[in-house]
Parts: sequence; structure tokens; C-alpha cells
Amino acid sequence: MKQTLTRMCAALSLALAAGSIAAAEFKIAIEPHYSPQRSAEVYAPLAYYLNRALKPLNHTVTFVYPRNFHFFWRDVRQNAPVDFMFAEAHLTDYRAKRFQFEPLLKTVENTSYAVLSMDEVAAKGSRGLIGARVVTMPSPSMGFALLAEIFPDPVRQPNVMSTAASWRDGVEIVFAGEAEAAIVPSIVKDEYPNLVVITTTREFPGPALSAAPGVDPGMKQALTEALLKVHEDTDGYAALNELRISQFVPVTAGEYDGKDELLKSFFGYKSVDGSEE
Repeated sequence: MKQTLTRMCAALSLALAAGSIAAAEFKIAIEPHYSPQRSAEVYAPLAYYLNRALKPLNHTVTFVYPRNFHFFWRDVRQNAPVDFMFAEAHLTDYRAKRFQFEPLLKTVENTSYAVLSMDEVAAKGSRGLIGARVVTMPSPSMGFALLAEIFPDPVRQPNVMSTAASWRDGVEIVFAGEAEAAIVPSIVKDEYPNLVVITTTREFPGPALSAAPGVDPGMKQALTEALLKVHEDTDGYAALNELRISQFVPVTAGEYDGKDELLKSFFGYKSVDGSEE
């Protein structure tokens, strides 16, 4: 009896040990389009959906919300340890080329940005914004980077205010009369019919989920399958609606190639060979 009990305890210990080895927590870094507190609220439905989907594997995912774009850019440049990253095209390509992150999925919606203003400002066109206050999220957000394409002449620039805590916060700054215009993702502009679009940027592939090298292939497959089906799930649909995404689709080879060039003018940028430019 004693030997039987001993063997049962040993078997139970081995089973528990095996379960603890199999279980794993995976971290997903999220590009900071909101404050960390607001990001946690916005992404909570998606986190719930993914952890429910991964429960049979005994895995969990934790979303990591950087304080702001400056901290996020530092983490990307220094390749801070993380298992996955969800970010816009320029940051996706930067990390893929230099640290072998693998883009897996993207939003089906492409990304572009629009410059919005009140009627009287919009009537003057883009030239009317030279010297005017244009608000954006801090560098190296895509909106900030694309302002350089809209105003390529270094002596004919707007007064760029990188003070917005979110893209919608930038619009509120315009409404408050503290800026003449704001640059926001085009997907946001339809929420403000009382503002006028002065110009719209070129399109990019949508934000992508990338995996770090060394992430277990089984986990990559499980996360990919869960996100490809998220729009078919009641809870998942609510999660996507919160993020203004209709669904995720697979990334095609080379789709993000060259998008890292948007970052060339920003502090800390390094070419693929590691040299600073």
C-alpha cells in the first residue's frame, strides 16, 4: 500500500512538472496609440478572446503597453525581449530586417493618414498649414513620419506639435483651438464629419502581428489560427470592433519590404548592417 501510494505521488509530481513545462506566457508588445491605461481597456476584449482560444494549450498571452512612442521606439531599436509585436508597417519592417521578426498577420484594412481641420483652414489647402500648428502623436509614429512627405521642403513646414496622447486627442486639440490641424489615421476621420480632409497620404499595409525568432512554431500557428477566426466569434467581433478592425489576414512575402525607410530621419535609426545614418 505504501509503495503504491509512493508511486502515485511520484506520477502526480511528474504530471504536474510536465504541465508546468508545457504551460507558457507569451508577451505581445502593442504600438502605443493610446496611454497604457486606455490601451489596456481597448485591448481587453482581444486579450480575453485569445486567452480563451489558447486555454486548451495551457498557454496565456499578456499584452505589453509601452508608456509612449519614445519608449516603444527605444524597445524596438534595442530589441527588448518580447514574443510578438503588433505595430504599423514601418516598425514591422524595421524589426523584421534587423532582428528577424516574422510578420504573420495584418489587418485587412490598409493604413493611410489624413490631415483634418476646420472649414476656414481647409479652404487654404496644404499651403495654408505652413507655419500653422499641426498636432500629431510623437515620433516615430507613422502620422509624424508622413508629415515629412506632405511637407518635404525643410523651410516651408508647419509647426508640428507632437503632444497628442492619442489620435482622437489630436482632434480634440483642434476643437479646442490649440492647433489648426491634426493628422490622424484615415479610419478615424469618418468619426468627425464636421472636420474637412485637407490631404490624405499614400497607403501602407495595415498593422501587423510579428513573431520573434525562437517563438515555438506551435504557438505561432495557434495564435495565427485564433486571429484568423476572431471575426467569426461573438466575443472576437466585439474585440475587433473596439479596435476598428474588420478581420486579420495572412501577410504575403515582401509586403512590408522597404517600409522601414520612413524611419530614416529619426534618432537611433540604424541601417540593416548596423551603421547609423
